[in-house]
Amino acid sequence: MAVRERDNLRDKIDKREQIMHAAERLFASRRLHEITLDEVASRAGVGKGTIYLYFKDKDDLFFQTATAGFDELCDLLHQAVPTEDDFAGQLLGACRQITAFFEGRRQLFSMMQAEENRLAFFHGELRDRWLARRRNLITALAGILRKGVAEGAVRRDVSPETLAAFLLGMLRTQSRDLPQLDGAAPSHQTVVGLFLHGAAEPRGAPV
Repeated sequence: MAVRERDNLRDKIDKREQIMHAAERLFASRRLHEITLDEVASRAGVGKGTIYLYFKDKDDLFFQTATAGFDELCDLLHQAVPTEDDFAGQLLGACRQITAFFEGRRQLFSMMQAEENRLAFFHGELRDRWLARRRNLITALAGILRKGVAEGAVRRDVSPETLAAFLLGMLRTQSRDLPQLDGAAPSHQTVVGLFLHGAAEPRGAPV
């Protein structure tokens, strides 16, 4: 690829990410229907017409921004969780990365949740695209759980993908709901303990 072509491609990627980050920041204080593309363009520092070079409309912009969250989480699991660690270390590391993402990117996390809630209204290609991106994240986490199965630390009668979906649900609840209930969400270590051993009193603990 020629230098000019590579620079043009990089510029397009930067512009697209710039617009998506602007939408993410605006979503921090208002709901989707309250945000206009004019505001997104102003926040991104581009003309409104530029948005239409990358996104069909406002719904497409917010959909692509939300699904990009799955891509970022997958990258975190692949890059930040050492493959040489044992199962326990990998699982803790994965949960730490996911929790940090949910807490550090709350606007994007909220957008992902909002789009997830609209999933019932998605049809055809749009629904397939959303489910495919979510499935990629589940598959990445299931790979770690599959290592736990091989080590005898995880039950074999439930698929790693199903277990991964349950664990992601626990981590979402930890970051989204629990702080509003009592102001102190459990640590990711506690969530991993609940996931692996349930709510039973740990052996040897006082009654």
